[in-house]
Amino acid sequence: MPYKEHEISKMYYTIGEVSTMFEVNASMIRFYEKEFDVLQPKKNKKGNRLFTPEDIENFKIILDLLRNKGYTIPGAKDYLKNNFNDSKDQQRIIKSLENLKQFLLEVREQL
Repeated sequence: MPYKEHEISKMYYTIGEVSTMFEVNASMIRFYEKEFDVLQPKKNKKGNRLFTPEDIENFKIILDLLRNKGYTIPGAKDYLKNNFNDSKDQQRIIKSLENLKQFLLEVREQL
């Protein structure tokens, strides 16, 4: 059986890495940080923002609401106040379905 590398996840991501992940400007991330209470990256002594994996998941939820579901910023804020746990559960379900799809595609490729 071939060796399969485990995905290495970092404890902290810089704003540049997050902007590359989601293909957005760093200024948009800073703006959303001011607008949404759930997005609270840590800052080091120099003032650089350090995003945890939880911050990245929260940012993914915010982007999904604004881009895919068509919410306005005030509407997304209101939705997150009332349904934050539901949103996190939906993101977990989406992630597990994407992993399952990737696995099935790999199985099909090996046949």
